[in-house]
Amino acid sequence: MDSYEEIISFARNHLGEDPLKLLLQQERYPSVDLRLVAQQLEGNGQASAKWPTFARCTNYFYPPRINREQSSSESTALYKAALFQSLGCHTFADLTGGMGVDTYFFSQHACQGLYCERDAELFNLTKRNLQCLGAQHIDCHYGDCMTFLQENDNVFDLLYIDPARRDSRGRKVAAFEHCTPNLLEHLSLLRRCCRYLLVKASPMIDIHQALSQLGVVHQVHIVALNNECKEVLFLLLGVRCPSSSATPLAIHCVELNAAKTADFCFLPQEENEAAASYASRMGTYLYEPHTAILKGGAFRLVSTRYGVDKLARNTHLYTSDRLIAEFPGRTFRVLQQLPLHPKKIDSILPDRLAHVVTRNYPIAAADLQKKLKLSEGGHLFVIAATLGSTPCGWLCEEIKQPNRPC
Repeated sequence: MDSYEEIISFARNHLGEDPLKLLLQQERYPSVDLRLVAQQLEGNGQASAKWPTFARCTNYFYPPRINREQSSSESTALYKAALFQSLGCHTFADLTGGMGVDTYFFSQHACQGLYCERDAELFNLTKRNLQCLGAQHIDCHYGDCMTFLQENDNVFDLLYIDPARRDSRGRKVAAFEHCTPNLLEHLSLLRRCCRYLLVKASPMIDIHQALSQLGVVHQVHIVALNNECKEVLFLLLGVRCPSSSATPLAIHCVELNAAKTADFCFLPQEENEAAASYASRMGTYLYEPHTAILKGGAFRLVSTRYGVDKLARNTHLYTSDRLIAEFPGRTFRVLQQLPLHPKKIDSILPDRLAHVVTRNYPIAAADLQKKLKLSEGGHLFVIAATLGSTPCGWLCEEIKQPNRPC
């Protein structure tokens, strides 16, 4: 048994079983490649949360774990597809196609697309999967994407590239020059073949350094999913783009979750010119911006846009006496100032349960939790941070509001 369909059928009959335990039963199923079956069971386990559209395709064959780990989620792919549509694009090339998640969702808004992949096994599998998904208007090219661009005269509305972020030893890397392909070496070729170039970078990328290296960035999109930074996208103007190169750089700090998509957009000049107000005391409410805003570095601008006071220059928490319902991040009600000493909080937290958070504080959250002899849990938060120049602690409860962006 080695066909895709037979493996899928066998895996479907063993849904819910432990893939590792199933691998030990090779003697019981000598004609079955249990490695591939386990691969399908693992993929099925991920799919409903990460790629619900693929999960509904009963004939989809999941690639190996490393390809699944490196792929976009459906949520982030949908965001990029919406960006593609908003730019008025109709053709695209996914130059580092992988398991085809971005290719598929781009194709839903395109009249013509190209999927390119240099790994032969992954290429053949994804080509098959795209057909099973009913994706149309996609040409599939096996081989090196840069060679393809050099040998063809194609001009695409959008080129999308997600360089592999692992070195020859399999270690994770972030800087463009350490990724494969090194897009800095091919930047002129890439820009020559498109109206827009969309580059996906590591969430750990140094944005200021990347902007300096790329040079012609039109927009930056920092995409977080449920308050975890997933992707940093750089949108560059290609030489075929009619837009003016003088358009100021815009940074979009995006939070995706079940409630709604929140986009905190700003120009670097706005942050440079913003004059934050600083707190002399803790107010009734405490705010923490969502992680995309923190990654984007809009620290002073948050204070001016929402009328909240920053705790300190290097403490990216904010406070106010009036509830700011539209604040883009987590909101806490401050119950009381808290003495951060284990003997002094016995009467305040008799069950010793709380979530411990530290921001610009001398010790890490795990160490403070151990020092205070607290266990993780409950509905209360112990938040420790520097206010002005003084390390302080507060007992807080998070405010959950319906239809909030975060």
